[in-house]
Amino acid sequence: MNKTAKIYIAGHTGMVGSAIVRKLIKEGFTNLVLKTSNELDLINQQAVISFFEQEQPEYVFLAAAKVGGIEANNTYRAQFLYENLQIQNNVIHQSYVHKVKKLLFLASSCIYPKLAPQPIKESYLLTGDLESTNEPYAIAKIAGIKLCENYNKQYGCNFISVMPTNLYGPNDTYELNNSHVLPALLQKFHNAKINNIETVEVWGTGTPKREFLHVNDLATACVHLMQTYEGTISVNIGTGTDLSIKQLAELIRKVVGYTGKIVWNTTKLDGTPRKLLDVSLIHSLGWKHTIELEEGIKEVYNEKFSIQF
Repeated sequence: MNKTAKIYIAGHTGMVGSAIVRKLIKEGFTNLVLKTSNELDLINQQAVISFFEQEQPEYVFLAAAKVGGIEANNTYRAQFLYENLQIQNNVIHQSYVHKVKKLLFLASSCIYPKLAPQPIKESYLLTGDLESTNEPYAIAKIAGIKLCENYNKQYGCNFISVMPTNLYGPNDTYELNNSHVLPALLQKFHNAKINNIETVEVWGTGTPKREFLHVNDLATACVHLMQTYEGTISVNIGTGTDLSIKQLAELIRKVVGYTGKIVWNTTKLDGTPRKLLDVSLIHSLGWKHTIELEEGIKEVYNEKFSIQF
């Protein structure tokens, strides 16, 4: 991509899309096309057709999606499947119709089987049953990956897919019932600290293990791959290390400075027992994460709650 190429970032107001925009601006790209969901409804096929006819972007980062945590995924199952399929179908197909030079599709590590061997290689896709709580979202993302793969095979497109691990960072969602585990825990511990609450309830048993990547690292990886990678293999993006939810809760308690007790609500679902990505492919392509977890949590806690360390 040259610095004046017309680049459309779908979902630029979200956590991932906004990080990609920040990275592109930092790298000197000057011709970014940005539309809010009020300006362009990506679920509306005719609206997307009209947008591509008018704007004719050269490159597309497809970061728009209906997203949420385990509770939201399990509650709004039809909505997560339908809306994500519509968004992907519309943007990927119009990128083909209007001869976009390259598209990067943001999938998710939840596409992998619930009991996949660890660490999870890209080749494990479609080798086992999905985690039931987020199966609809995962199926939509798998469909997006396969759309990119098969538009490449049938039409000669240059559409690539990436599978980020669990993300956190600026513009994350902190609404407790619909957020992911890391921002939810930050919000809970912060609320308990400032309100002198003696206990904090955390969902599940604390035993599942998760890997966490700062969204700024993801953005760097996406821009790097857009510049350098061509291929039908979807690329894992992560840190290559994980920790238990119990360890995460203790780390966040330390960062927040909360001294009360953690109570585990074991009536809530745990989700997949472990989800650690094999990142050997992206390491071989010249990218590695730079933000370690404790440093990143301090950064987002400061950004969200104006806490100085």
